[in-house]
Amino acid sequence: MDKKEYWERIYEENMELNSLYSSYWSQYSNYETWQFWIVISLLVIPLVLLISTVNRKNVFELFFFGYTIHMLWTYMDLALNRNGYFIHQYYLTPFLPVSLNITASVLPVGFLLIYQYCSNNNKNFYFYAVIISCLYAFGFASIEKYFAFVELRKGMNLFYLFFLDLAIAFISYWLTKAVLKMRIKVNS
Repeated sequence: MDKKEYWERIYEENMELNSLYSSYWSQYSNYETWQFWIVISLLVIPLVLLISTVNRKNVFELFFFGYTIHMLWTYMDLALNRNGYFIHQYYLTPFLPVSLNITASVLPVGFLLIYQYCSNNNKNFYFYAVIISCLYAFGFASIEKYFAFVELRKGMNLFYLFFLDLAIAFISYWLTKAVLKMRIKVNS
């Protein structure tokens, strides 16, 4: 197969996959199902909580941290989903990433609020990141798994999710601290 034939086949398969996602959503994940309303609640409620609790004095630092969590988890989830490790069976719309409610709201807001708490109260972020990662992986993901919102395949398990949460939280923390140092260096 030459390059053009590969891309034509990729295009055709992608169109068929998109059609399957749309058909599945229309039948099992649309606005008439209770699962849809859970998904939308998991998108909206954390964002409302964030708006009402964020420290506006440090809003750019906090949002940089949260945005970093969001981006890293979105890319990680896309890779896990594409390779069949972590499957989200209910989603907001077939046109956006299937885990949008989790990677754009639940995870970033939770970690952001922990980061804010630790910064404001001079607490150890690493300790609290371990705690919230445990809650997310062994609590929240277990509930999602129980109610068939997610499916773990090919050896993926809750321990791996825990370690991914930790890795993403730590990388986001280090990147945020590096940007803060750069800002201080530029301003002095």
